[in-house]
Amino acid sequence: MTTTHERTDEHPRSSQPLLHQKSPIIQEFGTVKQFPLGLTSDSRLYSCQRLTRVLADTRMLYHLYKKYHWLMRGATFYQLHLLLDKHADEQLRLVDALAERIQTLGGVAVGDPRHAAELTKVPRPPDGVEEVPAMLSRILEAHEIILTEAHDAAARTAELGDDGTNDLLVSQVIRTGELQCWFLSEQLVDTPLVRADGVRS
Repeated sequence: MTTTHERTDEHPRSSQPLLHQKSPIIQEFGTVKQFPLGLTSDSRLYSCQRLTRVLADTRMLYHLYKKYHWLMRGATFYQLHLLLDKHADEQLRLVDALAERIQTLGGVAVGDPRHAAELTKVPRPPDGVEEVPAMLSRILEAHEIILTEAHDAAARTAELGDDGTNDLLVSQVIRTGELQCWFLSEQLVDTPLVRADGVRS
């Protein structure tokens, strides 16, 4: 004998999505939950604070790369267009890794780009188009801001025993940033394609 089970709660079954829902804040930005990670709350909170700065700046760097890859000009347009887009993809992966590390430590990652813009140290570029060397220089300045912060944060989080954060900063943020700086810096060397004697370099 089979029986039929019917819903008896106050909300009948429906395919209609429950739209326009609101919620109180269940974890404030700048706080950490308790996780069994073998790290103190203070060390996890400190790591989240340092990672948040790097994350906000990295998000701005990602957007600089995307903006400037659209705005490249001149004989090297195609090469720089592709290079900057490749670097943007690599920075986007760092954004995700940084955010996930903050969440792993029990914190709250910066998700809203408007919030990241409030926290970043990367200067806002002009809305219009600059000359190519100026745009590349702005990216390099953003890299230096991030690398300076990452080097200091890596050393201090290592002192607190947060090996995971130290590893992320050193093996991903710093190494990726240094390599990208090398590629971009070489684009700013004034080396003519043809020497004065007419022989190609």
